[in-house]
Amino acid sequence: MSWHHPSGALATADTLLTVTPADAGWAYSGMEVFDLAGGAVVTRTMDGIEGVLVPLSARDVVVTVDGAAFTMTGRSGVFDSVSDWIYVPLGSELTITGTSGEIALCTARASVVYPVCHTQASDVSVEVRGSGRATRQVTNIATPTSFEHAHRINVCEVLTPGGNLSSWPPHRHDGIGDCVTNNEEIYYFRIGREESPHGHPDGQGLFHVYTVDGSVDETVTIHDGDIYLVPQGYHGPSIAPPEYPMYFLNVLAGPADDRTMSFCDDPAHHWIREAWESQAQDPRCPMTSATGRVPAAGKAHP
Repeated sequence: MSWHHPSGALATADTLLTVTPADAGWAYSGMEVFDLAGGAVVTRTMDGIEGVLVPLSARDVVVTVDGAAFTMTGRSGVFDSVSDWIYVPLGSELTITGTSGEIALCTARASVVYPVCHTQASDVSVEVRGSGRATRQVTNIATPTSFEHAHRINVCEVLTPGGNLSSWPPHRHDGIGDCVTNNEEIYYFRIGREESPHGHPDGQGLFHVYTVDGSVDETVTIHDGDIYLVPQGYHGPSIAPPEYPMYFLNVLAGPADDRTMSFCDDPAHHWIREAWESQAQDPRCPMTSATGRVPAAGKAHP
């Protein structure tokens, strides 16, 4: 059994990919990615779901939510800059209009209505996590600490320089045994080449997942545009080969009304967090900001 879906495997007639809870065999998390080329107009009714709209490689996107209009600045690619984003309320009518590029609609089953919110890129929290070869950038979009006005959805981005790894140490949040947090998680990958603004067809990486009961234990080759669904089990590391930076968009949601992104490390590898205290962070992180790519001058591999 594999929860890995190659690029294009989950495409539909009008999306680059579609994951509903029914598709995934779970209850809460979902995602759609749209190509806005040629002036595409996307309409959705947020029936039973709340959403987070994140431009991936789309710029100047016009969005209406229940008739209220917003213009999203967007970005040229996930390795180009941090983007603005919109929280889309449960039960609302959504229209997306653009001329080019990709945009993701992350979703979660919800039952509480919160107001629409357009967050500018300059207000998005960016942090550097880990140390040494595990240094990566985390862009906190709709996380419990960065955005309170949502019911169940959690969304973040992770950017990993080529030669580094993330999702490390391996961790889980499946509600099994003594791990009380229960979140279904989607990983949507874009793999670049050094200096590319977005995913590149040559890009590849590795991703490891293993369950507590041993029914799943796999390391898969990830190509640009692949998706991995994590209903349970430890996951990590996500490995970006040298010269191929890795991006993934995470959507997490579960049954708890109190949103959380807490997790349980694999006890065998928890010690790694203490080891980071004696290691320097990779100076290539952060990789992006609201104003663009963070200059690489003077940066070097650790």
